[in-house]
Formats: sequence, C-alpha cells, structure tokens
Amino acid sequence: MPLIQISQTPGLSAEQKRAVIAAVTSAYAEASGKNPDKVWVTITEVPGENWGVGGVPLS
Repeated sequence: MPLIQISQTPGLSAEQKRAVIAAVTSAYAEASGKNPDKVWVTITEVPGENWGVGGVPLS
C-alpha cells in the first residue's frame, strides 16, 4: 500500500484538497500500475513560521 505524504503551508480549501488527493492518486496509479484504491495520500499543513528556506522562515 503506497502512502504519499504532502507537506505544505495552509491555504487550500477542502475542495482543493480533494482535487489534489484525486490528482496525486491518479498520477501515481497510472505511473506505477498500482490500484488507485490502495493508494493513500495525506496532506499536512505546516504553518509558515515552521518552514525555512535558505535559512529564513517563510513567515
């Protein structure tokens, strides 16, 4: 059972999250030949102050 984990800053609506989960599942299943019913996707929202790029927090 593949598990795809997405970490991102908050901001997507519930509808957008559903679309992302569907698209990622479909792309992975197509590329790997796996059954999409067995693909798990999680979205973890991490506040900007907990992300750093180039040594600088995002917010």
